Amino acid sequence: MRRLTRQMRCRLLGIVTVFQFMAGVSVGAHSRGIYDSQTDAEVRAKEIGCITVHQNNGKWMPCSDERELHRQLRKQ
Repeated sequence: MRRLTRQMRCRLLGIVTVFQFMAGVSVGAHSRGIYDSQTDAEVRAKEIGCITVHQNNGKWMPCSDERELHRQLRKQ
């Protein structure tokens, strides 16, 4: 079996990332910030120091907005 070159691995990783995004799989910081239920977002909000939640594209996120969410996550 032929080994993948570095360039091939990078392209494969990019393709996988695009498919994850298209399938709605959260990546990066938002993997800790997007929830299907309001209750789950509220629990996470309390964990990171926020007191409110907000909706984003039909999903729930901790904090009053994404700026606040990212600010709180950077403190972690």
